[in-house]
Amino acid sequence: MKKVFGTSCVLGSAAALALLAGAATAEVESTDPIKLTLHDWTGQLITTNIMAAVLEEAGYNVELVQADYLAQFAGLETGDLDVAMEIWATTGQEAMDAAVATGKVVNLGETGMVAKEEWWYPLYMKEKCPGLPDWKALNDCAAAFATPDTAPKGRYLGGPVTWGGFDEERIDALGLNFEVIHAGTDAAMFAELESAYQRQDPILLWIYAPHWAPQKYQGEWVEFPAYEPACYTDPAWGGNPDKTHDCGKPFGPIWKVGWAGLEGKWPGAAKAVKAFTIDNATMGDMITKVDLDGQSIDDVVDEWMDKNEPVWSAWIAP
Repeated sequence: MKKVFGTSCVLGSAAALALLAGAATAEVESTDPIKLTLHDWTGQLITTNIMAAVLEEAGYNVELVQADYLAQFAGLETGDLDVAMEIWATTGQEAMDAAVATGKVVNLGETGMVAKEEWWYPLYMKEKCPGLPDWKALNDCAAAFATPDTAPKGRYLGGPVTWGGFDEERIDALGLNFEVIHAGTDAAMFAELESAYQRQDPILLWIYAPHWAPQKYQGEWVEFPAYEPACYTDPAWGGNPDKTHDCGKPFGPIWKVGWAGLEGKWPGAAKAVKAFTIDNATMGDMITKVDLDGQSIDDVVDEWMDKNEPVWSAWIAP
């Protein structure tokens, strides 16, 4: 199996010609590279590399391109990028819907995974803030979550800025006495959680699922007013009549999207991307192998491919 795993891998023209030799050549509609986007969290690297490996098995030329999670839609609209394997309804739904509305981007269906992203705290913090998980307890406990850099405000460790999420808008709308400090990377965010948890230090941060963290650590998500679409668009919705985003984050599917010309240029590849599916438990196990057990993405994806050949073979079957 030819692998293209990693954070920025391009299948060269010579390798592409080799892959396209033989019976697969007749089935590949174009030898141009299909460009799949890579982001900055382990699960997305896994799903994208699985999809790349499957497309290569079908004979396609694949290029993996590092891209900003939200800004990638500009490239998908122009056809400079072809496929994004993870758009989370929790943070990317609005950007995805806007891109699809242009007619230049298409929704390629659900990945099979269901997303949850929300503010999270270790259970030991309930001793210092017994009103949790109700969000209204946060201001009473802001000092318990403060650091020298944020005091007297509480500190909320958000994801990398590129993830979006509207945390600053929520703090403003709900009048929370907290400051968002963005982690530089996914890995840095969970390293800080690990360090705080081991020392039983205060921490309130962005946790998402599917991921290993909610299984490894005892904790709870803060319960904000339930999300409705109007919360993000209509200030009259919710408890603050003058502000949007006075609610929790949405929950929902993790989607696949692509350039609208994908199906016309590579119909077999488009069919395979639409067929791709994996569940939260399987993804959580693979993320654990990479982030906690120290296995490489290459090895984890290769293992999945070896164990699931009947599954992915059906995705690329004529």
